Amino acid sequence: MTPPAERRPPRSLRALLLWILVPAQIAVLSVALWLSSSQLHQQVDLAYDRSLAGALRAIDHNISTQSGGLAIELPYLLLEFFELTANNAVYYRILTEDGLADIGNQNLPLPAARLRSDIPVFYDSEYLGASLRIAALARPMSPPLYGQKDGRLIVMVGEDRSGRDQVIRDLMLRNIERDLFEVLASTGLIVVGVLIGLRPLTRLYRKLKRRAPDDLSPISAPELPREIQPLVNAVNQHVARHARQAHRQRQFLDDASHQLRTPLAVLHAQLDYALRESVSDEARAALLAMRGGLDQAQRTASQLLALARAREADVRSDPPRPVALTELAQDVIRQLYGLARQKRQRIGMDGGELGATVLGIEWLLREALVNLMDNAIKYTPEGGVITLRIARTDEGVSLSVHDTGPGMTETDSRKAGRRFRRGKAGKRGHGAGLGLAIVHTIMHRHGGALRIEPSAPGARVSLIFPADQGFPGKSSF
Repeated sequence: MTPPAERRPPRSLRALLLWILVPAQIAVLSVALWLSSSQLHQQVDLAYDRSLAGALRAIDHNISTQSGGLAIELPYLLLEFFELTANNAVYYRILTEDGLADIGNQNLPLPAARLRSDIPVFYDSEYLGASLRIAALARPMSPPLYGQKDGRLIVMVGEDRSGRDQVIRDLMLRNIERDLFEVLASTGLIVVGVLIGLRPLTRLYRKLKRRAPDDLSPISAPELPREIQPLVNAVNQHVARHARQAHRQRQFLDDASHQLRTPLAVLHAQLDYALRESVSDEARAALLAMRGGLDQAQRTASQLLALARAREADVRSDPPRPVALTELAQDVIRQLYGLARQKRQRIGMDGGELGATVLGIEWLLREALVNLMDNAIKYTPEGGVITLRIARTDEGVSLSVHDTGPGMTETDSRKAGRRFRRGKAGKRGHGAGLGLAIVHTIMHRHGGALRIEPSAPGARVSLIFPADQGFPGKSSF
């Protein structure tokens, strides 16, 4: 059996956009740089070729065949000026097409193709180990030499390319610097644009992360791009369906708990009436067993109702307020003192002088503490001691209940908080039911935690309220 393929981590939209846009931008600018380089060569050659053509025409105007021979009066001032403009050596050659007359730099190479009359041609060639740019012009001789009926003169002017190549290199360097700056600037703008464009999603993430665990209100983010709005609407519809389903489940649990409490109370009254009657010992034992089971059923129904109310509590309609833990603990002790007295148990309290206060929903915190104290009274043997302690820790505020009962195994401690959990018979974890599940739900709603630790003898169950809770504000002393 082949192992399942590892799931790849989700790709970042920010990284995906940058990996697409930045290389694309660099590629486009590289192509633009190549095109501008080609155009630069053409423009520089065009400008220099115009000067070369001017020198060519000036020499051509000073050629004469009237005397029966080839005569030329070179425009030295023009050639000197052209040399200064070109910043390099200038060469010329004047010859008849048949080669009988040849003046100037006689080895200056001719073009490979035959020249067309009165149309200058520009080409590159090597001469004396230097790269030259040459302009050549062929025209009919007037009058022809040597008694010929027709004939053509070829006029050539060349210049060393090193000057214009240096100009092209300088301009190319400037273009590269300019385009490199454009690449960096545009890349930076793309990065900033992507980060700014995704900022609404980041704000939405932080907004949702700060929500209370039970806040199923629709997501409102009008600043999101239109492309994201359909996704937000779909999420809102899904959350609304989940909220309706959860509400129906809680309503069913609430209704069932209410409906169970009334017949259970009636049945409890009937059992009490039956126990007051004269019955046999066997019947009394059976009735007492029935009343024990009925008490457990009533407790379970009450806990189901408490769990439903804890899950359905709305922080918008019942916002958290400062709750004084000392007063809350004292009220719970007074409420359950009668049960502890029946088992001759002693209840003590430490840390009440600290005046610890947390933000929370008071009736939910009371329900959590009542469940912890009820469990402690139930599992602590007669004559035992129960201590309720308020303390400040590195994590925030701790409200703990320490008893001298049988304690809980490590396995039961890890599973505490699950509904209808069953441990080993005879141990404290056996039949823990909904009590700790209710406490766990309430602490989760308050951004806190339920912690169970062994503490010989017995166990310590603590409510941990962090300094930064899930509700607005902070715990403080």
